[in-house]
Amino acid sequence: MQNKHVFSICAYKDSPYLEQCIRSLTGQSVKSRIILCTSTPSSYIEELAEKYKLPLFVREGVSNIRDDWNFAYAMAEADFVTIAHQDDVYHKDYTACLLKAAARYRDMTVFTTDYVILKNGRILAGEPMLWVKRLLRLPLRIPALNHIRLIKRLPLMFGNSICCPATSYNKKVLGEPFVDSDYSFALDWDNMLRLADTKGRFVCVERPLLYYRVHDEAATKACIGDRRRETEEREMFARFWPGPVVELLMRFYCQAYKEYS
Repeated sequence: MQNKHVFSICAYKDSPYLEQCIRSLTGQSVKSRIILCTSTPSSYIEELAEKYKLPLFVREGVSNIRDDWNFAYAMAEADFVTIAHQDDVYHKDYTACLLKAAARYRDMTVFTTDYVILKNGRILAGEPMLWVKRLLRLPLRIPALNHIRLIKRLPLMFGNSICCPATSYNKKVLGEPFVDSDYSFALDWDNMLRLADTKGRFVCVERPLLYYRVHDEAATKACIGDRRRETEEREMFARFWPGPVVELLMRFYCQAYKEYS
């Protein structure tokens, strides 16, 4: 029988934060099924899967974000799927809020929440970029409007205000593949724009139900270092705005990259 909700954890190499992520999911106030998925199998990952009695699925082939996410999504047999990132920590009420929203909005295709940054053991909740993203997500909090295509696109026009690991997807409605994008960094933004064009409701619960970890080994920092992030975000902005506006937005966003320094 299909589960209502599955956390599908993407495990990459031997992250020292993976167990904390698992514990935050096993400690949910409302239980969900949890699975581990990886394209970099190791004894470390296998031992954690055994310790917490989690099904472990291994993808063959070269690791990359798109294929790893699509595999993790495909392995989750559920109405709603959350692609959990191994470095992050989930609030104990995440599943409860998701299922409450799903029961209230039968046409909900995407569920998301607020998040805070976890950096060097400190929680950062008042950063300017976080407040900007909260403002951009405001339209998704209006039930009378958040099923409309334009309203779903608004939070994506000035940047991607929807945090991927804080988001769950209605697999029963959206089907597969999860991601169809050629980007290596902005693929979640590109994907959310595609989903905004599909029929269904985007629902945002503006509670910080995810602790998004920033650290030196994170993929985001690598994408900043080789300028992939800047290149891809510039291309995404160009879908909405003329050149001068794109340059103004990129100036603001490049300042925000300092969060990862």
